[in-house]
This record gives sequence, C-alpha cells and structure tokens, in this order.
Amino acid sequence: MKLIAPTKADTALLPPFPQLTLEQIFVPTTAAEFAAASAEILAAPAVGFDTEAKPTFAPGEVSTGPHVVQFALPSKAYLFQLCQPDCRAHLVEILESNAVRKIGFGLEQDRDQLHARLDLTLRAVLDLNTLFQKQGYGKSMGVRAAVGVVLRQRFHKSKKTTTSNWAQPQLSTVQKLYAANDAFAALKVFEAL
Repeated sequence: MKLIAPTKADTALLPPFPQLTLEQIFVPTTAAEFAAASAEILAAPAVGFDTEAKPTFAPGEVSTGPHVVQFALPSKAYLFQLCQPDCRAHLVEILESNAVRKIGFGLEQDRDQLHARLDLTLRAVLDLNTLFQKQGYGKSMGVRAAVGVVLRQRFHKSKKTTTSNWAQPQLSTVQKLYAANDAFAALKVFEAL
C-alpha cells in the first residue's frame, strides 16, 4: 500500500518545529574556528547534513555550488562557506570520513555538486528519503513532510530563501536560520526514527 506524504496544508495545522536560534548557529571564518568545528563534528556519531547553492535561472547555466555546507548537532549547527580560504581541507575531511554519519534528504544532487566542486567521495551518508520509500512513501519525502509525519510538527521552508544568493560572502540572518534548521530537522527526524 502506498502511503501519502502530508501536504503543506496538512502540516500547516501542526505545532511549530522548535528550531535552532541564531545563537546556536556558527559560521567559522578562521583556521582555528574551522579546526574546532571539524573536531566537534567528527566526534559525533551522526550529524544533520545539507548544502545550499546559488540558484541557476538561465537555460544551460551550470551551478557553481555548493556554496554553503551545513552540519547540525543535537543543539547547534555549523555553516561552512566555501568562499572561506580555510574551509576546503576541513570540509573534505568531514565529508570523506566514515566515522560520522551524514543524515539528510534528497542528497543525490548534493553528492554530485560536492564531487564536481571538491573532487571528493561523500562517505557515510544516509538519505532519509530511502527510509521513507521502504515504508511505502513516494520517491521524495522531503524534510517538511517528514517533520510532519514523524515529529507531528510544522516545518516552514521559504521559497524566497531557498532561491537566494548562497554565494555571497556574508549570509543574512534568514539564510543562516534556514540552512541550519534544514540540517537540524533532518537530524531530529533521524533521532525520532
């Protein structure tokens, strides 16, 4: 029997998902900050994971992303901006590590973009869509519907923020909250499963 994921209208009626606040979101910029963030991420058994890229709008335009890679722990998140000179080596170490499981939704495009941009092999990844497929849901559950099904909470995703410029050197407050909580919600769904 095929199960139907809840619609936006269905999840709109649920209580809100308790999101990370700005004080719980860290954007490393120095070598020392990247080293500390990497050590904490690599010490975790699992982290919420996602990427953001500046959108492409013209036909045939190729994405230069990802521009932001986010990792969520149980009470905080780290946003790695690829425009930062000290980011790359730490990011490759985390993404190629088998020690920490990277949990997210719809990670095929993220995998392809990371390989194209950083020439790395993404390891120890769990795309939660595959778990929901095994339960009888369609091909792509997505974080909003999964939060509704598993946590019985409303998770809001802004289309305007999704399609904002993720390549800019200074992320806006709205972008930080969006990116961190996308990864955080995936971790919370995983923990609940």
